[in-house]
Amino acid sequence: MKAVAITQRVSLVPAYGERRDCLDQAWTKFLAACGLLPVLLPNVTKAALALCEGAGIAGLVLTGGNDLAVLGGDAPERDAVENALLDLAERRGLPVLGVCRGMQVIQQRFAISLRRVEGHVAQRQVIRINGEPKEVNSYHHFAAFDSRPPLEVWAVAADGVVKAIRHSAQPMTGIMWHPERSAPFSPADVELFRQVFGVEGCAQLF
Repeated sequence: MKAVAITQRVSLVPAYGERRDCLDQAWTKFLAACGLLPVLLPNVTKAALALCEGAGIAGLVLTGGNDLAVLGGDAPERDAVENALLDLAERRGLPVLGVCRGMQVIQQRFAISLRRVEGHVAQRQVIRINGEPKEVNSYHHFAAFDSRPPLEVWAVAADGVVKAIRHSAQPMTGIMWHPERSAPFSPADVELFRQVFGVEGCAQLF
């Protein structure tokens, strides 16, 4: 199995005075279905970078959870870690797949405007992927309605919200739905992850 680094949300636990890094167990199960093994990264920049450098990772997954700090989120340390990880991925040519918030981190990096949207939390939506319909889940408060080079749009919702992007020159992809929350896992999502991270035997999706 290929190992991929994966980021975690920050969970505040006032009763214990703790800021915890956490990841839904479904992520490990989903990645296993893709032929991938997760290396969980802490929201401590130097430690996260050291793990990536020493673990022989094949790529990076930026997960969902926590709004970006510039949008009112309460986990600025996570923003710092994920931006440092994107720097590392660019230097090493590592593939990156951003999910929900993770896609927004990529969009913010390229100065794409994000704004609050309604009707995109705990919903099922039909989106268009290269013109073809696909039903996905949706759990986000902020979104973009356009893009600019080098980010290309390859999926949109009926209201015009951008639901998936890819970088025109780097192995960087973003999706706004949560593949780990589908039960059973979507074969198309599994194939997408296998394609992005170069797992053998996958179909070409785009």
